[in-house]
Parts: sequence; C-alpha cells; structure tokens
Amino acid sequence: MWDTYLVSLLVKLAAMASIASVLARSNAFKALLLRENRTMRQRLSLALWLSIVFGASVAVRVLRGPSYDGADLGLEGSLLAGLLGGYVTGLVSGVAIALPAVFHHERLTMALLAGIGVFGGLLRDCAPDPEDIWRFSPFFDLNVYRFFKESYKYRRTAFHLALFASILFAEFLRWTLSHLFLPGELFYLGRGSAETWLAQVAAYASTLFAVAIPLKIWNTTRYERKIEEQERLLVEARLAALTSQINPHFLFNTLNSVSSLIRTNPDQARVMVMKLSQVLRRLLRKHEHFSALRDELSFIEDYLAIEMVRFGEKLRFEKDVADDTLDMLVPSMLLQPLVENSIKHGLSSKVEGGTIRIHARRNGSRLSLCVEDDGVGIPEARLATVLEHGIGVGNVNERLRVLFGSEYGMWIDSRPGEGTRVRIESPELKTELPAAASKT
Repeated sequence: MWDTYLVSLLVKLAAMASIASVLARSNAFKALLLRENRTMRQRLSLALWLSIVFGASVAVRVLRGPSYDGADLGLEGSLLAGLLGGYVTGLVSGVAIALPAVFHHERLTMALLAGIGVFGGLLRDCAPDPEDIWRFSPFFDLNVYRFFKESYKYRRTAFHLALFASILFAEFLRWTLSHLFLPGELFYLGRGSAETWLAQVAAYASTLFAVAIPLKIWNTTRYERKIEEQERLLVEARLAALTSQINPHFLFNTLNSVSSLIRTNPDQARVMVMKLSQVLRRLLRKHEHFSALRDELSFIEDYLAIEMVRFGEKLRFEKDVADDTLDMLVPSMLLQPLVENSIKHGLSSKVEGGTIRIHARRNGSRLSLCVEDDGVGIPEARLATVLEHGIGVGNVNERLRVLFGSEYGMWIDSRPGEGTRVRIESPELKTELPAAASKT
C-alpha cells in the first residue's frame, strides 16, 4: 500500500509539472500571466484555461478509477486560480473544476474547491505585491531564513510564510472533511491506504510542491517574455536614436544651403525652402521604421531637387531600379545619408560636378542596393575605417546591424579620383523587427 501511495504522489507532481509546461507553451495563456491587473473578461479567460486542464485531471481520476488517483489536481488548481486571478477566477475555476466529481456524486467537492478558490483570492489580496506570489518557495527553512535574514522585506517573507501555512491548511481541510463525511462525499488521496503520520507528511509535502511547481515554471516563462519585451524596446530605442541623428543632420546642411542662397539668389532660396517644406512634411508623417523602396526613392528625388538648386547642372542623378523591388521594404531614411555623403564628400569639391546613381535588384528573397558617384573618392588610409567612423555611413551600417545582425552585407569600394560605390545586401524585410519582436 505504501509503495502504491508514494507512486500516486509522484504521479501527482509529474502531472502538475506536465500541465504547467503545456500551458506555458500557449501564447494566449502567457499573455494572461503577464497581466497583473485584468479585466473581468480576462479573469474569466484565465478561469477557463485553468478549469479545462485541472477539471480534466479530476475527470481522469473519476473515469479511470483508483489507479489514477494521483492525477486529481482539483484542490491545487483551484488555489492557483485564486492566487493568480483573484476571487472571481478562483470561484469560477473551483466550481468548474469540481464538475466531474459532482457528476460522480462527490457532493462536497464543489463547495470545497469553490471555497479554496475564493481563499486563494484572499491570499492574493494579502500579498504586499502580486510579484511576491511568484517568489514563493515550498521549502519552510528557506522561508524562515528569509524572514530573519531579509528583515527589510519582512512583509514579503511574512506573506510567504502565511502562504506556506495556507496551503497546508487547505490540505488539512480536505483531510478533515473527508473523515467527517461518508467516503463517497469527498475524494482524498490517502484515505484508507496509508493512514500514518508519514503518509500525512508526504501528502502535505506533495500539495506544497504541486502549488509551487507551476508558479516556478510560469514565472520562468514570464521572465522570458519580459526579457524579450525589453530586448524589443531596446531595439526600438536604438533605431529611434539612430534615425533621430539623421534628420537634424540633414536639416542642418539644407538650412546652410538656404542661407548661402538668400543673398546671392533669393528666388532659388525661395524654391529651396518650398522643397524643404515638402521633405519635412514627409519626414513628419513617417513614424515607421520601414517604408517601401518606391517611397525612399521619391524622398531622394525631393532631396536632390533641393541640392540641384544649389549645384545646378553640375549635379546629375540617375537610377536603375528593377520594378520588382519597388514594393520591398527598407529601413526608413536608408539612402539619404549615402546620397548626402556622395554630394558632400564626393562631388562638392569636384569642379565639373558629377553623377549620383542608384541601382536596385532583387536576388530571390534578398535586396541588393547600390549608391555610387563619380566624385573624388575616399583616400585609401581612411577607407578601412569609414564604416566605423563615418557619420552617415556609420549610422546606416549600425541600423542595418541592429535590424539584421549578421544577415546583411555592406561594402564600400572607392578609388581616389574615380568615385565611390556603396553596396548593401539585406534579407527581404517583413513588417516586423528581425531578431527582436514586432513593433508597437
């Protein structure tokens, strides 16, 4: 009998670990776990999840007989429902979990589990912080150690001791009721098989761990989701910071061009201001990290229209863009820093001016972009470090690295007196941040 009883207790813990692990794989359930303040609908959704799995555990015991007594996790599931969701979740879950037992004529089960669910909600309200529920340990000595060691957190450690005692009380209440009423009124795992003090200790210990195991598993899942969210926010913040470096830089140089024309050619300055307003209007409308290549090219055309007011016929622009690339997504403001570098460092000091060319080709699921000019080129000594120290080029390289990790390529080829070519090859962008999370 003793061996069979121990096996049933081990089955109970294994079943709880399996249920917790299966639920942790559901994105919908994980989303509910991450919320501490839930609407009524979300509380009922959480109750539904817990009722289905823990109600099924009771049904397995009822339908399969004594050999599956260890599968019954009704009490633990009801208490967890109250701890995680509050009174409503605990009450609804307790009633629903008890239904298979009630159909089996165990009439006290519903009252017990509903009460335990509400009791779990009371414990949740007693927690100094809802996060303290997730930090619970089933080891009594550790809770006592924390109580004396972490005196500055006495409320937390006192709550953990109270939760420890409450779980034991719930098991004691089930044992008491099972002995006060007829055997068929309420299920108790150890009744009639191992009524010894050692069996009682094992029963209480198994209940403690059956409550603590899902808390630990689900808390690990919560931490993983929070880390993913922090990584996503970090990527968002880095991209926003890098993009914000581009816009003021572009605006500063454009305003310098306007100021130089105000006295020498007021009409051209007026045209440049109008072009600038169109460009800024488009910048203010862009809140996304990505845009279609056709929009980026349209922006470049407006930008170059401003520069052509200054350079006149000395600045020429050509593009060779495949039609199947126009709708592909690229990081916003990807091309403008490269074009600006071509003008500022490649063509502005060249007496006869020059041409800027943009090429775009699609290679399967990858996009190949090329921005080249026939300007003065980059000295060989500086070429090796331009990706790390160049303002515009370095910014573009950093944004691509944040987005794609090692899946992109960026190369700069330049010969003094002949020009510079910047080539970019990247995976086809979806509407999500690669290697991070979807954008808000």
